[in-house]
Amino acid sequence: MTKHSLGEKLRYKFENTLSKGASAIMLWLAVVSLLIVIIAASVLAVTGINAPESEGLNFIEAAWQSLMRTFDAGNMAGDEGWPLRIIMLLVTIGGIFIVSSLIGTITSGLESKLDELRKGRSKVLETNHTLILGWSPKIFSIISELIIANENLKSARIVIMADKDKVEMEDDIKAKLANTKNTKIICRTGSPLDLNDLEVVSPHDAKSIIILSPEQENPDTHVIKSILAITNNPNRRKENYHIVAEIREEENMEAAKLVGGNEAVLVLAGDLIARVTAQTCRQSGLSIVYTELLDFDGAEIYFKNEPALAGKKYKDALVAYDDSAVIGIFKKNGESNVNPPMDTVIEKTDSLIVIAEDDDTIKLSGIAKPVIAEHAISSVTKSANVQEKTLVLGWNEKGNTIIQELDNYVADGSHVLIAAETDDAENAAKELSLKMKKQKVTFKKLKTTESAAIQSLDVKSYNHIIILCYTTMDVQEADAKTLITLLHLRNIADETGHNFSIVSEMLDVRNRELAEVTKADDFIVSDKLISLMLSQLSENKHLKKVFDDLFDADGSEIYLRPATDYVKENEQIDFHTVIESAARKGETAIGYKIDAQSKDASKAYGVKVSPVKSAALKFTAKDKVIVLAED
Repeated sequence: MTKHSLGEKLRYKFENTLSKGASAIMLWLAVVSLLIVIIAASVLAVTGINAPESEGLNFIEAAWQSLMRTFDAGNMAGDEGWPLRIIMLLVTIGGIFIVSSLIGTITSGLESKLDELRKGRSKVLETNHTLILGWSPKIFSIISELIIANENLKSARIVIMADKDKVEMEDDIKAKLANTKNTKIICRTGSPLDLNDLEVVSPHDAKSIIILSPEQENPDTHVIKSILAITNNPNRRKENYHIVAEIREEENMEAAKLVGGNEAVLVLAGDLIARVTAQTCRQSGLSIVYTELLDFDGAEIYFKNEPALAGKKYKDALVAYDDSAVIGIFKKNGESNVNPPMDTVIEKTDSLIVIAEDDDTIKLSGIAKPVIAEHAISSVTKSANVQEKTLVLGWNEKGNTIIQELDNYVADGSHVLIAAETDDAENAAKELSLKMKKQKVTFKKLKTTESAAIQSLDVKSYNHIIILCYTTMDVQEADAKTLITLLHLRNIADETGHNFSIVSEMLDVRNRELAEVTKADDFIVSDKLISLMLSQLSENKHLKKVFDDLFDADGSEIYLRPATDYVKENEQIDFHTVIESAARKGETAIGYKIDAQSKDASKAYGVKVSPVKSAALKFTAKDKVIVLAED
């Protein structure tokens, strides 16, 4: 065993204490300062050294005088007598060394603490906050929506943790969201998979947790592990968590459900976009309706238990509110029933599913029985489905689901042509042709950015055109290809005088403004819709069952049908009459679309969801009524 000298041992212990940081250094400086004061005071007290014609100092007085000179060198200017001056000079020199070291230590300690804070490692002491784990372009839309949702709260908090520099996250948020109103945003750096990192953001005190799918390989694995890190955390709370997570691949849904149980609400991103695209391509303006229902700026979906309506029929509830629209019944056991039969009896424990501007605006109108303009009700019946031709330009993995979803709505003998420049689109067309029940699926390889290639397809013969982005390339490049395709179609429309029904997928919401010039009927902005869905579910997880009903081909969905199917053209009516006419068909009317405003973004492209029922209306033959109905 190696023997060490006493000096080596003392030096080792001294170095260990110094390595503990600024507090240890300050302690040593205090000890040295105290030793200097004690030594000087002892010398002065024992020797009796003092200024001429002055009495000697006792130990306490000498210690005080020495301490003052340690802190302030100017105090020795009044000393008289060389013995006293020499002693106090030595004390002052020691004091200068100690004070300068102390200042340097404090400065270094503050800088170290600031660096630590910049790294985002300090614990968040928040409760009832919204926690976002991960980082992706969707985060800005999510934060924007949550800010709107939090406007009626006094002190709302959004906490974000991601494998990203804290300052960089804060700068990005400030650049895109200058005004966060009454919502404070707190960023921390860490891994959502690390249990120690998770403790920093207080997940056990959060009202809801949003887990974003990262922009990397195997993103679902990352999301599932994040859910597991919360639900199986050794420090987990007794109450259920409210987790909302995004899953990319359908085959990973089962594993995610097993991990999340009844604590996680899962959104299958590609499936949602595909269903909305399939429904929207057949109905111009439907994407605006979905956006209106999904965002927090305008009408939203709420649950309202209304004891006054207990025992009454669903049809009675449709006209119970003047400026809110009832769309279904939510059972106590969590079952959602959108557009139930009109004679369905409302039970005491039921909640009405209501579209309203805010939850505090859902108030009974007090009108027992509104006046219906019987003379204005139309007797037109919905025409049978006819064969449809759909053209898909471009391709990505969502195309499979879109075409399969279309098969649930179109008539037998319909046709889909996939025109794209990738081999995977051709392979998909072959597989889809074997699965379809009502549609024939064919493929043609061509460059969708070439005008001559598009014209060769006889695009005028198609009822619907869907433009999909090539997701295998950069986002901006993919959107640029989409824009070029749209411009070619717009040019063909201008030359031929034919108006196309076009639905285009955009990856970046900022490119939608550029695409407005193409006058396409609808734009499906993938990240935006997913962000809206995640935001809504983070506020109320029960909405998932309502949205599942709306997006599923089974049961009732949203349709925009000719207003003249319900009321006669140019008749002065109010929306009560429209509701009555739709109810007689087993449908729930929730709004309308004015054709004259279809190009006006400031008026939501003519779409009005949950209108004031008592307001006067007149419809033209081109206007639409928005209803919930079974196809």
